[in-house]
Amino acid sequence: MYIESVPNHGSKSTLLLRESHREKGRVIKRTIANLTDWPDDLVANFKLLLKGETLVPLNGFLTIDQTIPHGHVHAILETIRSLELDTIIASKSSRSRDLILAMIVSQLISPASKLGMTRQWHQTTLAKTLDVEDATEDDLYDALDWLLRRQDRIEAKLAKRHLSENTVVLYDMSNSTYYGTKCSLATHAMNKNGSKKPCIAYGLLTNRGGCPIALSVYPGKKSDTKTIPDQVEKLRTRFGLQRVVLVGDRGMITNTRIEEFRTHEAIGWISALRTEAIKSLVDTGTLQLSLFDEQNLAEITSPAFPGERLVACYNPFLAADRARTRTELLEASERAFDAIVAEVQRRTRTPMTEQQISLKVGAVRNRKKVGKHFRFTIADNHFSYERNEASITEEARLDGIYVIRTSESEQLFSADDAVRTYKGLADVETAFRCMKSLDLCIRPIRHWTNEHVRAHLFLCTLAYYVQWHMRQALAPLLFAEERLPDERAHRDPVARAVPSEAVQRKKNHKATDDGWPVHSWKTIMSEMGTLCRNSCRVTAGATDRCIEMDTTPSELQRHVFDLLGVHY
Repeated sequence: MYIESVPNHGSKSTLLLRESHREKGRVIKRTIANLTDWPDDLVANFKLLLKGETLVPLNGFLTIDQTIPHGHVHAILETIRSLELDTIIASKSSRSRDLILAMIVSQLISPASKLGMTRQWHQTTLAKTLDVEDATEDDLYDALDWLLRRQDRIEAKLAKRHLSENTVVLYDMSNSTYYGTKCSLATHAMNKNGSKKPCIAYGLLTNRGGCPIALSVYPGKKSDTKTIPDQVEKLRTRFGLQRVVLVGDRGMITNTRIEEFRTHEAIGWISALRTEAIKSLVDTGTLQLSLFDEQNLAEITSPAFPGERLVACYNPFLAADRARTRTELLEASERAFDAIVAEVQRRTRTPMTEQQISLKVGAVRNRKKVGKHFRFTIADNHFSYERNEASITEEARLDGIYVIRTSESEQLFSADDAVRTYKGLADVETAFRCMKSLDLCIRPIRHWTNEHVRAHLFLCTLAYYVQWHMRQALAPLLFAEERLPDERAHRDPVARAVPSEAVQRKKNHKATDDGWPVHSWKTIMSEMGTLCRNSCRVTAGATDRCIEMDTTPSELQRHVFDLLGVHY
């Protein structure tokens, strides 16, 4: 028997249950029943029965034992393999390498302590995929020691891939507060939040696009400029580069460092002048402020900086921002001084001495770094202050002005290119922001020994390496410029950067031009995590069989895989 569909012109086809046989070379059909009015699912089941299939109730045949997130793990691991980061870490597969890869993925999905990681791995397919289901926190610490021993080789491989001769290298420093007493790297220093606490400092080398190459860890009190010789040695000796152009901020590539660079033709540099040097250029007439009446960029020379090119820039938006900030700081300082004035006037029974008042003023005078803009009168039982308007006016005339300095010729870097390259340090700041934020959570630093702290920071650098590449690929779905290098190459290097029309549309509509919802890194990882792997048990008679079935990817998830170039 079989079910045959008979076309019926102008109306629904007729479904007939029939049987057939041959008689004298002819096929004889006999209709048993008309099934046209049957529901489609009932007809489908009947067809299976006619084929000899055994049908049982669904809830008695298939049982889902476990459902765990899988999509984000698959996306990150496949990206790591496409970047060949696994082979960069170690050419041969090993348990240590698998543990490091698992920690990198975990750092990108849900950062936690090493003990927390061993618990979280079982909440996704990560542990089973990398066969690290039995890993303990001690195994993770051993893997960190293994990674630290390989750091130099890994960085050399990354440098070979992303750096070349005469290339631009960006370098900047940051630090993180350390809560603990065991690590000798943690020393009291002014952290980036402006408070003096035990800190651990670290410097990041990237290529021109901000892709991380190497990380160095220092005691918190290590000054930025004293780390430069280490980076020069790393570039020349470990990476074997004959010549590079090092880009650092004005507090890092100082005159002392520049004098050292002059003895190494292999190192070119781009930096900026400090405020005192700019003031000297203006006072001597080398830098005429009238240059900025019709342009915002001018190249000048000065005998005070022999062999250097100076590119003076003026940004009116930066000038307005500095003026506003100075006003806010002055007003905040005045509120602190007013509190001291009120306290001195209130102390009539036991008047304050000149020394007591001086100590209180000294404690708040430079808290906002504008104490130089005030005049103070202090005596026994008397305190008054006033603004130094001349000092304020003198500082204000330099608002919005900055000067880029470089050793490179105009043939290699035009004035515009020199400014753009220096501003590329913003990409290193972006790296620090991602590493310190909820994306990667480089802090809190949950380690006691110097070696584990160094390994943890390097692990976070490798995680950011993966995230950097994924962000480049997923830019159409993120609140980010999709063609940032092209935008930077053509826009005014001095004027305030304005988001492109495409980014503005994404921000306004929270959707792309193609209709995809725009995400942050965290939300897109959460979205990918909804693609799950189901562990199912199939019951057939007296036997059970276990199978794994993945949920069907949504259209957005397929789009993410396509952007990453990941097969699913």
